[in-house]
Amino acid sequence: MGLSVVEDVVKSLGYLCLGSRFRRIGERLQADTQQMIEEFGVGIQAAQYPFLGAIDRLGPLTIGELAQAVGITQPGATRTASQLMELGFLSMQPSAEDQRRRVVSLTPEGQELVEYSKQQVWPRIAAAVADLCKDLDGRLLAQLAAMEDGLAEAPLIRRARAAQEKTP
Repeated sequence: MGLSVVEDVVKSLGYLCLGSRFRRIGERLQADTQQMIEEFGVGIQAAQYPFLGAIDRLGPLTIGELAQAVGITQPGATRTASQLMELGFLSMQPSAEDQRRRVVSLTPEGQELVEYSKQQVWPRIAAAVADLCKDLDGRLLAQLAAMEDGLAEAPLIRRARAAQEKTP
């Protein structure tokens, strides 16, 4: 008896399940990225890399700024920053401008990890994802940015209400 092939309902339902498809693709990309990170012997999670990249690119940031820079909630940013502090890659200290504000920055070990990652890890991951996307039509990154901007302008619930109001 042969293997039965079950329909991929998430794929078949098109726009209805687009968020689920994006999550599924994101989870697969993160899992594959994690495997590559582990092959390089780097002891962090794929989801933690954007924090190191944000601080490297933008300099020391408050938790709120860090959350905004990577596009997650402040509690999520606090949790991830704490994990990276425990690993010795980030530190937190009072801001030079305002002692009440605390900023997160790279430790020397964090800076060393970022430099290694920029040279060895990130280019390999970026090249692998670029290879995955090379035969796609259109400019995927521009399309994703337009979707993010569109959701920021009008969340789905507003769009659904507007469409309902237009329907007689």
